[in-house]
Amino acid sequence: MPTPQRALAHARTWTTPSGLSLPHHPGRADLIQQSHLRCAALGVTRVGRPDYEPLMRSDLAVARERNQRLFTHAAPVMEMLFEQIVDTESMIVLTDAQGTILHSVGDDEFLQRANKVALSPGVNWAEQSKGTNAIGTALFEESPTLVHAAEHFMHANSFLTCSAAPIFDPRGNMLGVLDVSGDQRSYHQHTMGLVRMSARMIENHWLSDDCAGRLRLHFHSRAEFIGTLLEGILVVGPDGRILGANRSALDQLGMSCAALRMQSVTSLLGTTVSAVFDHFRAPLALPMPLRLADGRQFHVSARLQAPPPAFAGFGPAVAPAAAETVQTPGVSTDAAHAATSGAAANHEASGRLSGLHYLKTGDRQIEAMVHKVQRVLDRDIPLLILGETGTGKELLARAVHQDSNRAKQPFVAVNCASIPESLIEAELFGYEDGAFTGARRKGACGRIVQANGGTLFLDEIGDMPHALQARLLRVLQERCVTPLGSQKSIPVDIAVIGATHRNLRDMIEAGTFREDLYYRLNGLVVRLPALRDRSDLAVVAQRILLAQCAHGTPQGNPQVAPQISPSVMALFNRYHWPGNIRQLANVLRTAAVMAAGDAQITEQHLSDDFLEDARRAPAPRAAAPCNEAPARAAADAFAGAERAPAAVAEPDDAGVCAPQAAATCTLGEAEIEMIRRALAEANGNISVASRRLGISRNTIYRKLRWGKTSAPA
Repeated sequence: MPTPQRALAHARTWTTPSGLSLPHHPGRADLIQQSHLRCAALGVTRVGRPDYEPLMRSDLAVARERNQRLFTHAAPVMEMLFEQIVDTESMIVLTDAQGTILHSVGDDEFLQRANKVALSPGVNWAEQSKGTNAIGTALFEESPTLVHAAEHFMHANSFLTCSAAPIFDPRGNMLGVLDVSGDQRSYHQHTMGLVRMSARMIENHWLSDDCAGRLRLHFHSRAEFIGTLLEGILVVGPDGRILGANRSALDQLGMSCAALRMQSVTSLLGTTVSAVFDHFRAPLALPMPLRLADGRQFHVSARLQAPPPAFAGFGPAVAPAAAETVQTPGVSTDAAHAATSGAAANHEASGRLSGLHYLKTGDRQIEAMVHKVQRVLDRDIPLLILGETGTGKELLARAVHQDSNRAKQPFVAVNCASIPESLIEAELFGYEDGAFTGARRKGACGRIVQANGGTLFLDEIGDMPHALQARLLRVLQERCVTPLGSQKSIPVDIAVIGATHRNLRDMIEAGTFREDLYYRLNGLVVRLPALRDRSDLAVVAQRILLAQCAHGTPQGNPQVAPQISPSVMALFNRYHWPGNIRQLANVLRTAAVMAAGDAQITEQHLSDDFLEDARRAPAPRAAAPCNEAPARAAADAFAGAERAPAAVAEPDDAGVCAPQAAATCTLGEAEIEMIRRALAEANGNISVASRRLGISRNTIYRKLRWGKTSAPA
């Protein structure tokens, strides 16, 4: 008979028959030992017959009714998880906060074995009832728990290996436990990871249900992880206070739920709700870079599903993915109405608001690429974007969507490299819709169905698992998607844009990418040039600076974009930019903060590691063409600063640029002059000028007020 000492030894040294070692760090061994001591103190016997009597049917019905919302959110996730572990002699278990099993799914043969130890609905698996086990110990420890084989306190359960994770609501209250139990010989080291991610998926669904009508900030230190299970989610009230968060947010921020609810957007992220709304008003807005007080940086995307009465006076903006609206506080009712019709006005003023127009920066390669893309717009021709990491592939995809007839429909981006391979199938295709009773299940439809009517952007398509490529090809050919576990196909109407930094032809020869999928995706192939091969570095850099400074300081004060000194621009021209535009944006973001209040960015404002790399560069780049008009570019940049990190350099009405404009006005003065000109054309109507410029009324007021206070006496 195993003793607590022997169980502790198992926790430290156990190796499965397949040779996979269990986690054996001292913390886990101590956890098992402490649980055994608790069970002994509770009077649980190791060999005696436990209480196998489940709740009466009526009592189980009451427990299920009391936890109906938990079951509603968990059931589709359990079905999806079961697809990952099918035929592994395993089962999935959902319990309430007391450890009573509410629901289970699994392999039929293993369910029969589990019934012999009462691992079935209606039975309580808290430690006082079943001794040390993953469910009961996870409830007590309030953390994910693995209990394997003889680590179970009761000898009857030693044939099991169990991985359990608690489920919490946005305020940190325990809702229940999700568990995968199986034959101990079938242990796999990845099972716990799947359970933890599935528990977080349930928590995220609960959070979305809780915050209907509230602003949500989705964030991560890496922008490509926004939209995945790794993203943090903050729920924000109309006054800017933090109302709730998911567990990933708590982990990334290193804060408890109670401590986080004491924070506001301003105190936590150093910005204001108005600045967030201003940023995401633009149709091509990228995730917003924000810093914590300790210097850590996060990329933030904002979403708002439906405006409640408290937000009725806010002016809407374009939200990132599924036709969600983001609205701006402090904007009057007529401005809100004007902004609501902004999407329709985009096509009427396409010369000013075109997404592709704002990508043209004077570089001939970019000009040629944009011209190609414009010729196939709305022709149902798939687009495949090639280019190194950081060259702006998603930005181009968003611009194509914005200029297409699908602009009012969702733009859904899927990074095939950032979603775990075990979950990407469910993320893309969804899981059975309509198979479960109760309230709606957000997220169950999958990304392809979310994009119905709009554009599906498959980033890093070369990293899609080979097994899923055939299924994706079938969806693209038949324009129908069948969710996991369903027999019904859902028709979809989507425009498809793929992107990759890999050489797909080499992958086809190596057998890692399907040739038929490649030819289905490459209706038109365009390649984004690396930044080191472009001639518009100065224009792109100045546009990025304008975008960084457009929403002001964290205190809401206006901020004028500094100029780049000649010595720094010489370094930039010499540098090879391995991270391309993304790296340039990061360098300038830091430099703009360091140069706050200064007229120019100098070498002292750049980080030491960048300076070392840049100074080692062998030879200077070719200078940008001389037909750029900085003042004109600055004015155009202000109109679209929040749309794209690249500026437009165009000739004047006579077809000749005016380089002398740079010597007659600063960037800030050019911005103000453009606002005044737009107001004059609108006969002083700020709402009309706001719509034409693509900025909020608040920004117009702030810029004009700054221009008045900074004007020379």
